[in-house]
Order: sequence, then structure tokens, then C-alpha cells
Amino acid sequence: MDHTRLRDAGIKATFPRLKILDMFYRHADRHMSAADIHRRLVSDHSNIGLATVYRVITQLEQAGLLRRTQLDTHNMVFELSAKGHHDHLVCTRCGQIREASDPAMAQRVGKIARRSGFALDSYSLVLYGSCGCADDQPALPHGAFE
Repeated sequence: MDHTRLRDAGIKATFPRLKILDMFYRHADRHMSAADIHRRLVSDHSNIGLATVYRVITQLEQAGLLRRTQLDTHNMVFELSAKGHHDHLVCTRCGQIREASDPAMAQRVGKIARRSGFALDSYSLVLYGSCGCADDQPALPHGAFE
């Protein structure tokens, strides 16, 4: 566990912060909800409660170490902010989340904002569909991507 990242972000290195941030670095390719993080902590026999998980991920987000993505009204995931901007593709059958980046899309979004007289700070694009995992598998109920 690396204290430096937390110190550089201006927050104290506590065990829950270190443990949770380390989890994001060990699984940098994953998008994790608070429940995902808590499940992993329980399986690692860590005594960190769900309320602490919510508090810590909020602190890590405010410190600029994590980025939040709202997939729909029911699902929010977190990932390392150092990964840079990208969009998300969510499979409505298996729940898999893939990342995609398209500079032309970013330019188009900026152009739409400017044309509308809107000062764009950021944007989030989430595309929903099937990854081809099992076309005969029924789609997940809305809001059940976790």
C-alpha cells in the first residue's frame, strides 16, 4: 500500500483509504460500485463496513483520485481518475462495462456545447446494448447492471 498517493492528494493515509485505493490500483481495468468494493473487502477478510466504503470513496473522489460514473438512475461506479477521459459501453445482458475513446466524439460534444452557448466542464457518454455474450440470455432488468 502506497501512502504517497494519498499524501500527494492532501489526505491522511488511513487503513481504509489505503486498502480501498489499493484495490482500485490492483483492479485498474474494473469499474466498481461501493457494493463491489465491499464484497471484495469481505472476501479479503477486511473489517471495513459498507458505510465506511461510501465515505472513503467520496473522499477519494473529492481528492481527485477516483472518478464517478452514473450509469443510470440506480447504478454508480468508480474508477481511477488517472485513466483519463473515456466513454462507457454497458452490456444490458451480462453487465460488463467496456471503455471507449473517440477524439472525434469529444470534438463533436464540444462543438454542440459551444453552439448552444454552453460552457462545457465535462461530459459522460454511456452506451447500452449487448456485447454478444449470450444473445439468447434475457436482458437484465433496468437498473440491475451490478
